[in-house]
Amino acid sequence: MMKHSLMLAACSLSLASVAFAEEPVTSLEPVVVTATRTPQADSLASVTVIDRAEIERRQARSVPDLLQGLAGITVSRSGGAGQGASVFLRGTNSDHVLVLVDGVKIGSSTAGQTPFENLPIDQIDRIEIVRGPRSSLYGSEAIGGVIQIFTRRGGGALTPRVSVSAGSRGAADVAASLGGGGEQAWWSAGANLTSTDGINACDGRASPFAGCGVEQPDRDGYRNTSLSLRGGYAFSDAAKLDVYLLRSENRTEFDGSEYAGNLSRAEQQVLGTTAVLQPLEPWTLRLTAGRSWDKYRAYFEDPDTGADETFVDSFDTERDTFSLQNDLTIGTAHLVTLGLDYQEDRVGGSVDYSEDSRDNLGVFGQYQGYLGATDLELSLRHDDNQQFDGHTTGSAAIGYRIGPDTRVSLSYGTAFKAPTFNDLYYPSYGSPDLDPEQSESLELGLTGILPLGASASGSWDVRLYETRIDDLIAYDAAASAVANVQEARIRGLEVSSTVRYADWSTQANLTLLDPENRSEGPSQGNLLPRRPQQSFRLDIDRQLARWAAGASLYVAGRSFDDLANDDRLDGYALVDLRAEYALTQALKIQARVENLLDEDDETAYLYNRPGRSFYLTLSYQPASAN
Repeated sequence: MMKHSLMLAACSLSLASVAFAEEPVTSLEPVVVTATRTPQADSLASVTVIDRAEIERRQARSVPDLLQGLAGITVSRSGGAGQGASVFLRGTNSDHVLVLVDGVKIGSSTAGQTPFENLPIDQIDRIEIVRGPRSSLYGSEAIGGVIQIFTRRGGGALTPRVSVSAGSRGAADVAASLGGGGEQAWWSAGANLTSTDGINACDGRASPFAGCGVEQPDRDGYRNTSLSLRGGYAFSDAAKLDVYLLRSENRTEFDGSEYAGNLSRAEQQVLGTTAVLQPLEPWTLRLTAGRSWDKYRAYFEDPDTGADETFVDSFDTERDTFSLQNDLTIGTAHLVTLGLDYQEDRVGGSVDYSEDSRDNLGVFGQYQGYLGATDLELSLRHDDNQQFDGHTTGSAAIGYRIGPDTRVSLSYGTAFKAPTFNDLYYPSYGSPDLDPEQSESLELGLTGILPLGASASGSWDVRLYETRIDDLIAYDAAASAVANVQEARIRGLEVSSTVRYADWSTQANLTLLDPENRSEGPSQGNLLPRRPQQSFRLDIDRQLARWAAGASLYVAGRSFDDLANDDRLDGYALVDLRAEYALTQALKIQARVENLLDEDDETAYLYNRPGRSFYLTLSYQPASAN
C-alpha cells in the first residue's frame, strides 16, 4: 500500500469504472474512491475495504455482523437478526456516519439513521469504510466517517450464483444472481429471501410503554426480501453510463406496546444513475442522480390473543440527490476536484410535521498533490440549507514517506450534522431554531508494510485522534423540547494489521476509546453510551486445497447504556468458527458456528442477543461470478 508508483492519471479515471473493478481485500493496495471521491490506491485517511471474497470467507449473515470489531467501529444491537442495529464510528453518535449506496445517500430524514440490519448482504459486492470527518466533501452527517456500499456489477461472461442456507432458530436464506454483459457492457440481477424465527428480543418488565420496558416473552421473527438490478455500457473510453436499483422489504417483530406497536413493515429503496464523460484527457466529468426511499409502518398485534394487526404509526422519507463533479489532472502530480451536490428531502406519514420538505446545495473543492515523498490533500465545502442557512467545513492532510515502506500523516478536519425532521418539527418535541451539530478532529497516523520476505506479506496501520463535538442535540427538560445542549470529547487509538504467510492469513484490529461527555451537569465526565473503551478483533484463516477453515475472536470491554452511567453493559468475548469444502470448482459447502462459548453478551440495556448458533450453506458460483 505504500508504493508510490501509482500514476496520478489513475486518479482521473471514472468513479464508476473503479467502483466496478474486482479489487480483493487481500491486496495491500486496494483502490478506494470514497475517501476523496476520486480513485486512490494510497489514501491518507484511515480506510478499510471489504470485497465480496472477504464477505463470503467470513460467512457474514448481515452488514452489522461484517462491521463488528473493525478498527474504530462499535455495533449496538437491540436483539437478534433484523432488530435495530446502531453503528458508532470513532465514538461519535450513531447518526454521525454518512451512508451511501453506489454514490446515493440513504437513511431516514426523520430518525436520522440508516437501518443497517435491513441491507441485503447477498447483493453487496464491496464496502468502503472511511474514518474521520468528511463533511468537507460530502456535507452533513460525516462527523465520524463515511460507509459506502457498492452493489454487484456483473460484466464479462454470463455467470450465475445460487446459495441456500439454513440454521438455528429457523434461519433460512435463499439467494440468486445472474450477471454478464461482455467487454463493453455490464449487467447484474439478484434477489434473496431471508427469514428467522428469532429470539425474545427484550428481557424487559411489565410496563405500558414501548421499547425494552415491556414484557413480551415471545420470539421476535424477521423476514427480508431484497432485489438488486444494475446495468451499464461503456460507449467509449470517454463515455460510460451506469444505472442501479436496490430494494429491500422487511417484516420485523419486536417487543413493544399498543402505543408504539410490536410489528413493523419497512421498505428501503435506492435508484440511481451515473454518467462519466472525459471531454479532454486531463478532465473527467461525473454526473450522479438518485432517489432513495425509507418507509416504516408500525402495527400492534396482541401477543396473547393473536388479534389482527392494528395500525399505529408511519414515517416516510423520499430523498432526491444530484451531483456534478469535475476532476482536473494538472501535470503528473496534481489533481483538482470541483463540484456541487443538491439534495431535497421530503417526509410524510402519520405525523403532522409543520415543515415536510427542505433542500440543500453544497459546493466543494479539493486539491491532491503528490510531491516526491510528500502527499497533500486540501478540501473546502459550503452547504446552503433551506432550514439552517449556510455552513462551511474544511480539511487538510499531509503525509510524508519515511523510506519506501513507512509513512507518517497528520490531518485536521471540521464536520457537521444537520438536525433531523424529528429534531426540528416533531410535535411537542422538536425545535425549529436548532443549529447543526459541529465537530473538529485532529489525527496522527503511521502506516507501513511489514518486512516479511518473499514468502509472506503484511501491513500495519496506527491512528491516534481526538474529536470535539459541540452543539450536540438532546432533550432539554427546562424547555420541554430538544436543544443544542451537549458537548463531547473523544480520544482514540486504532491499531490494525494484516499478515499472510503461505496458506495462513491473519487480521487484527484494536481500538482504545475515551468517549467523554463534556456537557455541563451531573453527567459531565461520564462515558458516552454504548461505546466500550476497549475492543479487539482477531481473524485467523487457513486454505488447504479444497478445504478452508477459520476462527474469529471479538472482545469488548464494559460500557454504559445511559448518560448517567447507571446502566452498565458488561464486557464480553465472542468466538466464531467457520469451515468450507469445495465439492467442485463451482460448488462448495460452508459451515459456521457463532458464539461458540454461548456468551451472554448485551450491547443495549435489557436487550437479549442470540446464544450459540449453527449455520450451513450450499452455494454454486463459477470462478468468474461477480
